[in-house]
Amino acid sequence: MSTTDVRSAKRPDWDAALVDIADYVCDYAIDSDLAFETAHYCLIDTLACGFQALDYPACTKLLGPVVPGATLAGGARVPGTSYELEPVMAAFNIGAMNRWLDFNDTWLAAEWGHPSDNLGGILAIADYLSRQNRATGAAPLTMGDVLAAMIKAHEIQGVLALENSYNRVGLDHVLLVRVASTAVVTRMLGGDRDQVLNALSHAWIDGGALRTYRHAPNTGSRKSWAAGDATSRAVRLALIAMTGEMGYPSALTAKTWGYYDVLFKGRPFAFQRGYGSYVMENVLFKISYPAEFHAQTCVEASMTLHAEVKDRIDDIERIVIETQEAGARIIDKTGPLDNPADRDHCIQYMAAVPLIFGRLTAADYEDDVARDPRVDALREKMEVRENEQFTKDYFDPEKRYIGNAVQVFFTDGTSTARVEVPFPIGHRERRAEGIPILKQKFASSVAPKLGATQWAELDALCADREKLVATAVDDFMALLVV
Repeated sequence: MSTTDVRSAKRPDWDAALVDIADYVCDYAIDSDLAFETAHYCLIDTLACGFQALDYPACTKLLGPVVPGATLAGGARVPGTSYELEPVMAAFNIGAMNRWLDFNDTWLAAEWGHPSDNLGGILAIADYLSRQNRATGAAPLTMGDVLAAMIKAHEIQGVLALENSYNRVGLDHVLLVRVASTAVVTRMLGGDRDQVLNALSHAWIDGGALRTYRHAPNTGSRKSWAAGDATSRAVRLALIAMTGEMGYPSALTAKTWGYYDVLFKGRPFAFQRGYGSYVMENVLFKISYPAEFHAQTCVEASMTLHAEVKDRIDDIERIVIETQEAGARIIDKTGPLDNPADRDHCIQYMAAVPLIFGRLTAADYEDDVARDPRVDALREKMEVRENEQFTKDYFDPEKRYIGNAVQVFFTDGTSTARVEVPFPIGHRERRAEGIPILKQKFASSVAPKLGATQWAELDALCADREKLVATAVDDFMALLVV
């Protein structure tokens, strides 16, 4: 891959891919009102996901300090809890909460992922710095700073994903969370260009988590905390870089030992576009259903068919599901499903529940619902196939569609109509339809866990973007803790 003489100890120039990220983080001024508007919605949507996760003991058992008693007065706070933690562990807590139910925003390209995963590190560092600044008489960060950091983290993760498939080499997309969070958090800490470069090199040298825990037969709950782990690792690397720790200029391109040769089959990254605000402007929200995003429109199509099939479940002969190549490859799953993490990555399960019950909630992945014999009976009757047009529209940068179609056939020879949904309610082309539902998701998720006065103040603040962006981060966080 690299032409560097491996015998020479002469330090090479910094890899161009690292320089581009560092220059973007340090120098690019975001001037897109659409990006800031979308970041505002992304913030409240992500917080809603985190608050919902607090209802699940499998998540809450992982929250809090790394060891009992390791709290930090004046540290970063964890929404929905009373924890005050050092920022590395706070980032893990926030990141794990936000991702737990597979309900936060999504980016789909050659690689997929959930850019709001970066909010774990961003919010932890922003609160920590703001509280430290208050203690020394300096100005706290504002929520406008948080939104700007979110836009840049989204952009870094999303642009790296456009043309580069990490899953094709067996690596999990959370490595892009680590990279994006590292760059943005180092800058938030006051890092200069050299420190951002140093930190970024460490993020890539860390390699990447395997996707073992996302796929049969090993699917499990690590996929719900892996992003929290990645964004917290980014905070740790940023803090290391801020001590003056050295970096590694050819972390990507070094012959034999660099990322490209070791983990990317010798191929350099390809880039479709430079860094701006494209990703935040086009990010996909999971508004209606906590389901792996490649199946969102499949769930919607199944919901449409529910009224027609609910009284004929036993008469169903077969069900045909058409999806994109990525959907067919990663969530077409047969056989026993061992746990909720297994079920929310099975397109057949995510179709069966709405066909039978007319709903799909996080609770529907639990054992009580999965034990209903009708669910597995329907799964066995499903045929999943790739629709090439759906795949083409999926990769089209002007569309970014995530199409699915569902049709049910009965034993008497009749069938339902073929219901096709080209893009979900969280898609940019359905923003006007989706935003009211997103706001309701925020209210229904957060309000029950806060006092009435506290919620009223938070709700009013989040409804006024001009006021929100001027609000100090530590004041905002005070409205989220219990």
